[in-house]
Amino acid sequence: MCGSHRVSRRLVSRRDAIAGTGALLAVSAIPFTALRMRLAAAQTPPPNELSPAEALERLMQGNARYAAGEPDFSGAVDDQSESRLPVAAVLACSDSPLSPELLFDQAAGDLFVIRNAGNIVTDSSLASLEYAVAFLSVPLLMVLGHANCGAVGTAFDAVRGRKELPGHLPELVKAIEPAVIAAHAKHPSDFLAATIEENVRINVKRLIEAGPILTEALAAKKLAVSGGVHDLAGGTVKLI
Repeated sequence: MCGSHRVSRRLVSRRDAIAGTGALLAVSAIPFTALRMRLAAAQTPPPNELSPAEALERLMQGNARYAAGEPDFSGAVDDQSESRLPVAAVLACSDSPLSPELLFDQAAGDLFVIRNAGNIVTDSSLASLEYAVAFLSVPLLMVLGHANCGAVGTAFDAVRGRKELPGHLPELVKAIEPAVIAAHAKHPSDFLAATIEENVRINVKRLIEAGPILTEALAAKKLAVSGGVHDLAGGTVKLI
């Protein structure tokens, strides 16, 4: 009797263990399956409501309001409880005193903004812009320079004076040097202003030629790349 009772208890324990393991696997599979579904959904971003041309028009209308002194700042406090897609991604200069959101009179979250000295396309900024296109369906990329840019001016002086700057600054000079050379070839009356514009053009070209994500979106007409220079005095953005 005692021996059969012990055997019975062992059989029950094994059945309980097997059942418990199966239940644990079922429970653990639930969040994993949900995670896989979320990741799959992230690979297919919802289409943006604006075409590239409409996105550019929206930015320029906003800039016109700002330049006229009639911005609609109520958009800056829009309800952010529901996520929405940015209408454009802007590669701007860290040296600019004005944020792109204010310059284009857009609400918080309407622009995907990246800033660095000289608004240059680096590996990291390119990856960020690719993310905006691939995962946020951004229809417009804009390279935004500004008048009297200190970053471009620093590179401009270093190239012309053949000066070696300390730290990692030579990398900035190297990135902007092609714009200095391109501007010089045009013999402009304002060498620095021409360099700022050429720097925007060169970086727009880099984005247009950056594959595969950007080139494919451009070929499908889901994306446009534009460039502009902000006039600090008047507040207007001149498209390049």
